[in-house]
Amino acid sequence: MENVLIVTGGSRGIGAATARLAAQRGYAVCINYLRNQEAAERVMHSIKQDGGKAIAVAADVASEQDVIHLFETVDQQLGRVTALVNNAGVLEQQMRVEDMDAARLNRVFTANITGSFLCAREAIKRMSTTRGGTGGAIVNVSSVASRLGSPGEYVDYAASKGAIDTMTIGLAKEVAEGGIRVNAVRPGFIYTDIHATGGEPNRVERVKAFVPMKRGGQAEEVANAILWLLSDGASYITGALIDIAGGR
Repeated sequence: MENVLIVTGGSRGIGAATARLAAQRGYAVCINYLRNQEAAERVMHSIKQDGGKAIAVAADVASEQDVIHLFETVDQQLGRVTALVNNAGVLEQQMRVEDMDAARLNRVFTANITGSFLCAREAIKRMSTTRGGTGGAIVNVSSVASRLGSPGEYVDYAASKGAIDTMTIGLAKEVAEGGIRVNAVRPGFIYTDIHATGGEPNRVERVKAFVPMKRGGQAEEVANAILWLLSDGASYITGALIDIAGGR
């Protein structure tokens, strides 16, 4: 049976690197994206040019109906999903908590937390041996912000990733008997476009001196850890949180 992977937020950064590496490892890949169809299709075409199988599907992971549509599309075009990377997430402008409004908090929490739960739910329905599946693996993309807090910048984002850590631990225990492993990676300062969204495109350059290794990380370094957690090489690992942060 072919391994089928869904990467949410797969059009850029860590998601795109994960999709490309997974295809190289033999996965049929669904690249989920929210708005940037052009970027998602670039990833898809690069995979196909290298002989891999990939589709790009638009879906807002914060929308229950969109998530259902995403998984049904994969059912129809690639087959039953065997792996999920919950990578999609949002980051808003750097801001202190005292200046945040409810609308911002709801956007961050709904995309980062609810979206991961909804995607995990649909994956479990298809993967679990208790539901006729053959098992599978889920990797959640958290952040070292979950234990550092991101004061003065993104406490809301950090809190959302703290929820993902807890989800990972609890869900891993809940679905282990169904043949599903659930783990998380917690990237540190990684060179991706997300920092521009927060209003500081060169943030990694500013803060890399605080990293023991004195450099930022690359998306491909995170993707390597994700693919290992999805693989049989990590067959006895579930509920783990792996920091990819240069020692920070």
